[in-house]
Amino acid sequence: MRFLVNIDVDDVEKAAAFYGAALGLETGRRFGGDAIELLGGSSAIYLLRKKPGSPPFEGSALTREYGRHWTPVHLDFAVENVEEVVARAVSAGARLEGAIEDRAWGRLARMSDPFGHGFCILQFTGKGYDAIAESS
Repeated sequence: MRFLVNIDVDDVEKAAAFYGAALGLETGRRFGGDAIELLGGSSAIYLLRKKPGSPPFEGSALTREYGRHWTPVHLDFAVENVEEVVARAVSAGARLEGAIEDRAWGRLARMSDPFGHGFCILQFTGKGYDAIAESS
């Protein structure tokens, strides 16, 4: 099985420029003016142009908003140097939300993109997640 990562944004060109500058992702295929494929990670990311205020499905009372919002699903980007990537992401328009944290498995930076989506930058050290994993 494969999985696809889709991110709704109001401006696919601006989003492609952000994710390119912040994380080094490169534009792959373009699907008219409504979607752009980003390559360079373990999975492709698809930026989907969706208007602010539009419902995610017919009859929904919810609408898309691109101010900072929270969702229980987010992306983590594992990198070699968390400070370097955080600095690059902030320079590209991301917001660092709190201090970079040291954990038993490595380092964590909580961030948000210019479209209000939260994401994390991780740097694994030592045994990474194996440092906290329990046997089943």
